[in-house]
Amino acid sequence: MSKSNAPSAKTLANLRNIGIIAHIDAGKTTLTERILYYSGVIHRLGEVHEGTATMDYMPEEQERGITITSAVTSCQWGDCMINIIDTPGHVDFTIEVERSLRVLDGAVGVFCGVSGVQPQSETVWRQSESYQVPKLAFVNKMDRPGADFQAVVESIRTRLRANPLPVECPDGEGPEFQGVFDLVGLKRIRFDQESSGFEFTRFDLTDEEKVRIAPWRDRLIEAAAEEDEEILDLYLSGEEVDAGRIRAALRQATLGRKIVPVLVGSALRNIGIQQVMDAICDYLPSPLDVPPATGIDPETGSRKAFPVSHKEPLSALVFKVTMDSGRKLAMMRLYSGQLGSGDTVFNITQGQDERVARLFRLHAGRREKIETAFAGDMVGAAGMKYARTGDTLCLRSAPILLEQIADYKPVISLAIEPRNSEEGEKLDEVLEKYLLEDPTLDLRHDEETGQIILSGMGELHLEVVLERIKREYKLDPRAGKPQVVYQETVTAKARGAAQFRRELGDETHFGEVSLSVEPLQRGEGRDISFAVDPDLWPAAWLQAVEEGIVDCLQSGVIKGYPVQDIRVRVLGLERREGESGPVGYRMAAMMALKDALAAATPRLLEPVMWMEVTVPEDFVGDVVGLLGSKGAKIENMLDRAGQKVVQGLAPLGRLFGFSTDLRSATQGRAGFVMKFSRFDVLE
Repeated sequence: MSKSNAPSAKTLANLRNIGIIAHIDAGKTTLTERILYYSGVIHRLGEVHEGTATMDYMPEEQERGITITSAVTSCQWGDCMINIIDTPGHVDFTIEVERSLRVLDGAVGVFCGVSGVQPQSETVWRQSESYQVPKLAFVNKMDRPGADFQAVVESIRTRLRANPLPVECPDGEGPEFQGVFDLVGLKRIRFDQESSGFEFTRFDLTDEEKVRIAPWRDRLIEAAAEEDEEILDLYLSGEEVDAGRIRAALRQATLGRKIVPVLVGSALRNIGIQQVMDAICDYLPSPLDVPPATGIDPETGSRKAFPVSHKEPLSALVFKVTMDSGRKLAMMRLYSGQLGSGDTVFNITQGQDERVARLFRLHAGRREKIETAFAGDMVGAAGMKYARTGDTLCLRSAPILLEQIADYKPVISLAIEPRNSEEGEKLDEVLEKYLLEDPTLDLRHDEETGQIILSGMGELHLEVVLERIKREYKLDPRAGKPQVVYQETVTAKARGAAQFRRELGDETHFGEVSLSVEPLQRGEGRDISFAVDPDLWPAAWLQAVEEGIVDCLQSGVIKGYPVQDIRVRVLGLERREGESGPVGYRMAAMMALKDALAAATPRLLEPVMWMEVTVPEDFVGDVVGLLGSKGAKIENMLDRAGQKVVQGLAPLGRLFGFSTDLRSATQGRAGFVMKFSRFDVLE
């Protein structure tokens, strides 16, 4: 590839990798749709409520009016190339948000002008904070009755513990909302509805308008002056402060995560969108503005940072894998180096070489073929056999392992059965494809019933998978009711020993194993160790013992659930000349462990969910009573934006139908969010 095609520092400085994050139904997808329209990527506006939004291209999204899968798109605005990920707001799809935030440089939080900060808004905001992502806020739906800009800004401050700084304020609220005031450029902006907001006019402020926005402007200048002291001197002396200088100061404060610039508008009425696009370019970081990516050098074990440059060795993270017409498409972020169609790269996570057949710039459901991707780019790659979500791609000659995306444990499962043997074979293939695409899905076969047990993050998650199976592959398996996913553990120390001896054909298989088990702290997983001298025993025998233990831990002694939070220590082995072998030791280890598990006071581990219910004060007693009936433990109660917030922990098994019960108990006036907290023994 010629160097003339390589990006310059100026090009990288004009690149923005951003996400749109918010609570469900705050208007994320509608905002993204307008961004694509005004930037010329699409030529007709689609609507979420009509099922025609470009970014919600899956039929399941169009039917429900929600975003399920993170859609990636690109657009040009002025000098800036903007890569956008429109993330889901529903809690069942929180892993999609996590994947996206892992590879983004900045984000736009969308808030409803009436509801303000809602439960899932807090969840995704906290996720973005854990990745130290600079953000803008867009207060949407200001044309709705009851819209209150000041209240939303205050809820961002109190509930998100952020420092919101309006760079715009609304010209009217609710049905009287007409446009926005630009607090930086001191203009009133009106949008032409006949051109779908494509055209807008900037008016000088009247004296009355200057007085009206003065408190907002004063605060803006104070924030800018903290980054540039001369701004305050100019302001206090009555001199004009250059808008470009203010923006430069606010940009520094935003990149340092000292402030969150706040914009305002109505995406559905096409008001204020171009200003959001300007703010993305003005305030959010380019790949050059964020700390360099770091990874582990597998040869030395040391952490290594590398600059964003196409001249550096390749490092890329696969943040999502999708199956399209039976072919795998890996979406990735390049942190350094470059990648071309036809290149062979090293998937260090899987330990495999991968050939990149084709590269694409992504526009939601469409693709634009490109020849080369560079550091900072977010692209799709076809042809890679082994790639999974969270994998690192690099060069064999310069290995690097990037931090993997957080793992989520499925908490709800259901049994599905094919209607005939032919459908059964195809169903197995289809489900394997979905497992590649979605790491929060889990699959196992129940040997006793012959059923397939599919597990996921929530009822809606599994419902969407079943609908996709039906639509994409014309399969219609029978499905049972959703069931809670349990685990097992031990609560006491115990020992077990077993001898296995059996003649199979002309060969005798012998093994004898003694071991101990003891409980670990919650969330510590499994620890398998040997007290025997490894030099005295063939490696194949020891490996067989460990494999037997791992197999046995997959199915506990209470109800056959996986066993977690346990330490297994192999205390001794016995041998018999001419008879001892791997098969004997594997079987003896499984038998000994079953005995030990049964003697160690086994208990079920149930998924415990963290819950937050937001409710008017009049219904607090009803909510506390309802939570008590569901076995919840109230952890905290607090006031927030005029409502009561009840926080607690509850066993998932008793929460089926909770949303319906909550609506009935509160006349539909309460909202709630829940997320997985931990597996635990419930007293």
